Amino acid sequence: MSRQQLEEIWTIIKQEGEILANCEPILASFFHATLLQHDNLGNALSYILANKLATPIMPAIAVREIIQDAYKNDKQMIAYAARDLKAIVQRDSAVDKYSIPLLYLNGFHALQAYRIGHWLWKVARTTLATYLQSQISVSFGVDIHPAASIGYGIMLDHATGIVIGETAVVENDVSILQSVILGETGKTGGDRHPKVGEGVMIGAGAKILGNIEIGKGAKIGAGSVVLHYVPPHTTVAGVPARKVGTPNSKKPSLDMDQNFSNSIHGFGRGYLTMPSTCGE
Repeated sequence: MSRQQLEEIWTIIKQEGEILANCEPILASFFHATLLQHDNLGNALSYILANKLATPIMPAIAVREIIQDAYKNDKQMIAYAARDLKAIVQRDSAVDKYSIPLLYLNGFHALQAYRIGHWLWKVARTTLATYLQSQISVSFGVDIHPAASIGYGIMLDHATGIVIGETAVVENDVSILQSVILGETGKTGGDRHPKVGEGVMIGAGAKILGNIEIGKGAKIGAGSVVLHYVPPHTTVAGVPARKVGTPNSKKPSLDMDQNFSNSIHGFGRGYLTMPSTCGE
């Protein structure tokens, strides 16, 4: 994502904040603190995450210093965050503003906080990364090991109960719904978690266990237990999961179509609406 695109997204977010503050004056100070006082997405995101992850023994100012240090050393994280925001707006029918996930959605917050922990893990600050993993779990109800590898354009929808293990890999443009587990099958060490390809959609409550590949463009039905390789562009469901069809598109994650029939279309939105009056 280019610098210009980042600035365009941030401009839209600030415009949303100004309109929302005028619509609901009792929240004007909230919108000012979280959005309007900041000059870019990174500063706003570091402020929001720090205040959500703070504890009496690790105050927000200390957490924010860690986050800003990560952003300073890995500027790609801000671009990834912007791509994640776009993914949510395009795929979640309940979200029509960039400011909604930035301010309110646990899945987005957990993912961006994980990215900080992942950076810490890569620079050998594993103790702090593990501490942060624990706080993410407490604050957002999501448990992502900081060593896991996750791409951009990710939507963790609702997010509560999502678990992503240490050696898991999630490629770009993946959608994961609540209570999904990317776990292992036992106590064996080494590379032991799933590898999820680009464009995959994983339905609510699905469990994918072991060092198995989920091919790009696959769709995993809600509540499924997946124990074996899933070919690209295949729909699987059941306990244990089996092939039940093929997705309607190359990237089911973008359509968010929960049906198995090829005749049913998804409901991805792909546009923003700017509120013209309060309550819209």
